[in-house]
Amino acid sequence: MSNTTFGQLPAVTIRAADGAQATVTLYGGHLVSWQTSDGQERLFCSRESSLDGSRAIRGGVPVIFPQFGARGTGMRHGFARVAAWQLSDSGHEDGAAYAQFTLTQADLPEAIAAAWPYAFSLRLRVAVKGAALDLSLSVHNTGEQAFPFSAALHSYFAIDQLREARIAGLQRVRYSDETPQDALQAEEFLQFDDKLDRIYYQLPGALTLHAGPATLRLEQQGFTDAVVWNPGAQDAAALPDLAGDEQPRFICIEPALIQPDLLAAGAAWNGHQHIEVRPAGSAPTSI
Repeated sequence: MSNTTFGQLPAVTIRAADGAQATVTLYGGHLVSWQTSDGQERLFCSRESSLDGSRAIRGGVPVIFPQFGARGTGMRHGFARVAAWQLSDSGHEDGAAYAQFTLTQADLPEAIAAAWPYAFSLRLRVAVKGAALDLSLSVHNTGEQAFPFSAALHSYFAIDQLREARIAGLQRVRYSDETPQDALQAEEFLQFDDKLDRIYYQLPGALTLHAGPATLRLEQQGFTDAVVWNPGAQDAAALPDLAGDEQPRFICIEPALIQPDLLAAGAAWNGHQHIEVRPAGSAPTSI
């Protein structure tokens, strides 16, 4: 592990013996870079993103907690992605490099803490090895009062061209979007013409992102849902932290717990995602 900076933000880089590496900023506990052992960057991060702590980072893997989007009375997507996390552990295990980060009520700015009067502890663990990335998020209610929360890992994956990407594993899964009624996906593959913003509920299994010569297999536990998003050209033009040519270069596939879960005093919730790049004919990697 090495201490570094990402823009103006203090960060930590972990490196596995095989060359796989990841960089996480303490601001937001935000994974901003994941390189597989072949040296290829797998995450998208906008070159127009603010990297000074003035606003959330556009790209990488923002941690969403305690609310998703505007589905609540707090700040959009919650405060975890704009709070100062602490590095609590790092090392190597079974050939993988890992780092663990924590966020508690005591780490929050006074104004945010006043708006969220519940004692909690978040733990994020990031591990890399070969062509695989493991992300684990845990929420612990350390107080005496139950609280509701939602959570997600808002992953931005780098792709060559949006119109060529397709996602498998969503057929016959219920989803909601900007239309009034929920629907079931009929197609075997989800493909993209332009803007797409869907929440898929109760995923039955793994998803596969086909985007070029390699595929990404995404498995999740604890997170019941998945969000698939790209703003489309028109909405992207209104985002000040996204460059004009970047909109077709990423797709967000987010493991999520959308409907708020009520976490009892003293209880904990755990969510996990395993992501692996699989060229044709390759064997799976475990971390």
